[in-house]
Amino acid sequence: MLIFFISLTILILGYKFYSPFVEKQAGIDPTAITPQERLHDGVDYVAIHPAKAFLIQFLNIAGVGPIFGPILGALYGPVALVWIVLGNVVGGAVHDYFSGVMSLKEDGKSLPEIAGKYYNVVFKGVMLVFTAMLLFFVGVVFIMSPAGLLSNLSYFEGTFLAGNTFWVLVILGYYFLATLMPIDKIITKLYPLFGLLMIVMTTLIAVAILLEAPNLPEMTDIFAYFTDDHEHDFLAPNPDGLPVWPLLFVTITCGAISGFHSTQSPMIARCLTNEKYARPVFYGAMVCEGIVACVWALAGIAAFPEGYVGLKAMLDQGGPGLVVNHIATSYLGVFGGVMAILAVAIFPITSGDTAFRSLRLTIMDAFNISQTTLHRLALAVPILGIAYLMTFLDFALIWRYFAFSNMLLSTSVLWLATKYLFDRGAFHWIVSIPAVIGTSVTVSYIATAAIGLNLPIEYSKAIGVVTVVVCMIALLMQHKKHHVKASVA
Repeated sequence: MLIFFISLTILILGYKFYSPFVEKQAGIDPTAITPQERLHDGVDYVAIHPAKAFLIQFLNIAGVGPIFGPILGALYGPVALVWIVLGNVVGGAVHDYFSGVMSLKEDGKSLPEIAGKYYNVVFKGVMLVFTAMLLFFVGVVFIMSPAGLLSNLSYFEGTFLAGNTFWVLVILGYYFLATLMPIDKIITKLYPLFGLLMIVMTTLIAVAILLEAPNLPEMTDIFAYFTDDHEHDFLAPNPDGLPVWPLLFVTITCGAISGFHSTQSPMIARCLTNEKYARPVFYGAMVCEGIVACVWALAGIAAFPEGYVGLKAMLDQGGPGLVVNHIATSYLGVFGGVMAILAVAIFPITSGDTAFRSLRLTIMDAFNISQTTLHRLALAVPILGIAYLMTFLDFALIWRYFAFSNMLLSTSVLWLATKYLFDRGAFHWIVSIPAVIGTSVTVSYIATAAIGLNLPIEYSKAIGVVTVVVCMIALLMQHKKHHVKASVA
């Protein structure tokens, strides 16, 4: 139990003491005219109260990621909590903050457009491809996962509501409307309420688990990874032989660090009324997502009397969706369980529609297409049509591509933020060090994953170390070069 409270404390202290230092490096100007004031169009550039902006950002970034990912990561034991907390404070919250700030400083533009300014057209093109790919995979994942959860509710057994296809079509229909309509017609009115609903339900799950769960992790379980004759070494395999490095870091992205968040930040950056709100909205929302991830990682670890064996058996039977169903109904009763499942279903739906909306904004920004109703319609129809066809593919396959592209995009955004701080002459290490670590994880994963080079997993540690050394040498050389230029100037 203590490890859970320590995790929450570190997340909160990170926001209290580390985020002001991060903000200081970003060059925030409370007197600057924001994009929503300068480019107001009544569709995407619309003023939003900062409290609403926070709840919308929180709901947009969270989706099913900080629930499903930590449940899958719980197979690795309490070290999952360590990764969530360290990843969030050092990488994820900083990543989200700078993705919002850079967009805020550049008229609310999407990240590929900003990459073209700070690097070159090649980096812009690469980032555009992976941004579009990630947004599309996110949208598809967030059609399939809530449809599966809703169709599995026991109340719907024996009715047409128990059909997965029905819910897929309903969700797609909603996505179509939400993608086309102005942001203040649905998103700003309903999403703050949905965000509060998810916060309440997550709190109830946390309290129930802490009071009733049979296998609450203790600090000794963390120490065992380092002291038990390396039997539970931090980089050692879990009982299934899957090593923590690099698989845990890719399994749990949302809650720790997620490139998807950078695709959502420009949408809210176009609506902020003051640059000073960037820290509570972008940084704060990511800290809250880290708390959600910790709750569900704790639930996955503690809720099964059989421990790892029980969790693994249920995942094999019905995936993380079935685990959510089991935990919610077991610890909150029938009513609370249904409410929790509905909240978990709403979460991905509200991220799925903003994923497709962001995909529309990204493509139209990249090709300088005006945001007229006809243009939005012409783009939404083929995108959602292809997304429907993708729902017939294996969910596990879609998730693997989503997880990899998620990590790859977050690393790219951290390198973009590094260039942003380099050009400002600010303390770039707050983003460049996480960028090096993210690069190491990404390269190790693609080298050893089945969807990549499929090299023996034993090579992953060596590949990771070499990547870190190469990146640090290049970074130090670039740091020295900029330092010399600044001294001359």
